[in-house]
Parts: sequence; C-alpha cells; structure tokens
Amino acid sequence: MRKRMLIFVTSVVLLAQTFAAAQQAQKPMTNDDVIAMAKNKMPETVVVSAIQTRPSKFNTSTTELIRLQKASVTENELNAMIAASNKGAGSDSSPKPSAASTPDASSALAVSKSHTPKLYLTNGGVARELPLEKTQLAETKTKPSSMKNLAADSAVTQAMQSGINTAAYSAASHMNSAIGNSAVQQAGSVFSGVLSHRTPTVTYVWGVPSPTSTNVLQTVSPSFTLDFSRAIGIKADEYEPAIVKLTSAQNTCRIVGATQGKADLQSSPAADWQMYSHFLEERVSTHAEKLEAGKYKVSPASELQPGEYAVVLRPISRDKKFSGGDVARAQGDGLMFDALWTFQISDEAE
Repeated sequence: MRKRMLIFVTSVVLLAQTFAAAQQAQKPMTNDDVIAMAKNKMPETVVVSAIQTRPSKFNTSTTELIRLQKASVTENELNAMIAASNKGAGSDSSPKPSAASTPDASSALAVSKSHTPKLYLTNGGVARELPLEKTQLAETKTKPSSMKNLAADSAVTQAMQSGINTAAYSAASHMNSAIGNSAVQQAGSVFSGVLSHRTPTVTYVWGVPSPTSTNVLQTVSPSFTLDFSRAIGIKADEYEPAIVKLTSAQNTCRIVGATQGKADLQSSPAADWQMYSHFLEERVSTHAEKLEAGKYKVSPASELQPGEYAVVLRPISRDKKFSGGDVARAQGDGLMFDALWTFQISDEAE
C-alpha cells in the first residue's frame, strides 16, 4: 500500500512539473525578459532572433522604451520589439510560418508597414528577410587611399572590436572624465587635438564589427527586394540600393567604406557634411529596378566571387549633405547611410 501511495505521489509531482514547464515554454516574452538578456550581455543577434521567433507581449509605450534604453537594450533590439508588437507577434496562438507559407517577394513588400528598411532574399520564388545591421563608425589618421590600407590600420580594427563609435566618443569627451577618455583611447581611435582650437582632419571609417556574415548564400547570383518607403525623416526618392564588397580586416571586422572630414563633424546637428562626395567603397555593378518610391528589386549585374558583401543604401546625388549627429546616432538620413544587410557568397556557391 505504501509503495502504491509513493508511486502515485511521484507521478503527481512529475505531472505537475511537466505542466509547469509547458506553461513556462508558452509564456510570452516580455520587456523584462529582454532587459534580463541585455544585462547578461547576450549577443544582440541572439536577442533579436528570440524577439522575432518567440511569442511575445511587449509594452512599447514611450515610458517603457525609455526604461529599455536605460537598461542597455540596443536600437536593433528595440526596433525588433516594436516590429513584433506591430504585427501581433504577442499572440500565443499565432502559428510559426512554415517554408510552404513563406511569402513571395511581391506580397512581402505589399504587407510591410514597418518604418525600418526591410530587405528580402528572393531566390527560389520565396522571400526570406535578412536582418538589418548598422555600421560602426571609427576614426583614424590613415588617409583613405585604399580599402587594403585601412584594413591594415590597427586603430580602425581596435575601434571596431571594442565597439566604440563616434557617438560613444562624443559622450565620453563631454563627460570630461578620465574613465570616458580612457575607454576611447583603448578603442584605438585617434582623437588628438579634438578639444583644442585647431580641428584636425581625420578619416572616418564605416565597418561591421564581426569577421564574417551569418547569412551564407549558396548562389553566385542572389536577388533581393528592398523596401525603405516608410523610413522616418528621409525622402525615399533621394536614395537607391547598391551592392558593395566588404574588406576583411585582421579577422576582427569588415570595412564598408571611408571618407575624410573634420574631427568634430560627428557631433554637428547641421546638415553640412558632404561625406559621400569623396567616399571610398568597393561597388559591385548592380541592377536596381525601381518599383516605386523606396521599393526596389536588386541583383548583381554579374556572378559574384566568393567573399563578403552587403546591400547598402546610397544617396543618388553624391553631393547630398548629412548631419554628423544623425550619422553618429543612425537616425534619419544617418540611418539610411549606416544601414546594411551583409551576406557571404560561399566557396561552393553555384
């Protein structure tokens, strides 16, 4: 009798634990979950992937967004939370899309209501969204004579690896503290003379702080559809997509491009930086078919060699002026120029 009672009690406990685990697995992801992931320094790509794939119930009110930002939740993570809320990702009963239900390119563009630019890989008749990435901005005294020359510059690679950009530098310099300035120096960026009366000319370098893309393609002729028609603070007709080849730098980052300018331009709110007029980048010959303002079909004009690439947004006029503050914070026109979608053509691609 005691054995039967013990077996019964054990069975009840196991059932209760199983039920609790099932409830936990189905529990929607919340703001506090994202904050916990950020505080534990989980990679941004992992957090964004969790937001995009798990059931969620986010509060994206102004007060909550401020709280999230103060808790070190990144801009990409915030955008993913807003996108999940807008498309009803918080519904527990929403089925996860299967490969058969993946939308084609035209329907993906038609239903997109996001203010964030969206890129879809459209090979094989289905549309697969590639994650939006943001470039990191570093400074160096090395002149932008070639991408290879910049890739060998330790100041650039250290800055990319440390994650210190011009926005972080601006905050540190305004703190006027030894801690802030030390962090910038450790990043390897060159800012000598910035606080003096004479403003030196430096080279601004745009890069991606990781050695390779996670988007590995098995085709040498990828095709994409792009929608930036609802981006806030820009005129869609002023931009067009392009494909650029990325230059690997000491196995720490990939360089996108570079230009010269005064060292204080990154903090200027005025739209007076003509940074693209002499911008160094390795453009790939690209077919860009305009469907309507801010919507394009994009593909390389010829087969791509194995290596690292990105789809980027570039001003149609090379004389377009930017606000350095917008570029440093990746907002408005700065967001457009800083945005990119990286991909790798594998050695086995056909």
